[in-house]
Amino acid sequence: MAMPNQKLQTRTTLKLVGVVLGMFAFGFALVPLYDIYCQVTGANGKTASAYVVPEDGIAVDADRWVTVQFLTNNNASMPWSFRPEVRSMKVRPGEMNQTTFYASNPAGYTMTAQAIPSVAPFHAAEYMHKTECFCFEQQVLATGEAIDMPLRFIIDPYLPESVQTLTLSYTLFDITDMTASAAAE
Repeated sequence: MAMPNQKLQTRTTLKLVGVVLGMFAFGFALVPLYDIYCQVTGANGKTASAYVVPEDGIAVDADRWVTVQFLTNNNASMPWSFRPEVRSMKVRPGEMNQTTFYASNPAGYTMTAQAIPSVAPFHAAEYMHKTECFCFEQQVLATGEAIDMPLRFIIDPYLPESVQTLTLSYTLFDITDMTASAAAE
């Protein structure tokens, strides 16, 4: 009589192990799935890679102004000085705009940095088109070296009328160890 109970326990144990393995696999899949979701929807303020202006150009909305604010942050382990040339600018949707960001390395060694952008409000990220951005590449600065990094962008004329201000924020990360490890491999 103990046999049916033992089969039931074995079956239940296998099901539970399967559920645990499934949950573990799902946890690993969440990061790439979330990245894809953010790319498609613009959620979390993530912006796409370099935008290519169509050959026929983009219509400029001459009747509208949008304020673009620029913010910079350093990750906790990043000693660089990092700031925008201007804190905000008024732009017309469809027009090409340009500004620069300043960075300097006060550390006693060469460092590599990567800037990660974010746009707020999040649903407006898909309307921020960067044609040139320092965030597309890693920045390497020697001790005491400084650089002005360009940003060229267009605000899409289809930006919803309710959005009158966009905030483009960059966080600068120290990736010196990561690039050194990759070079050693």
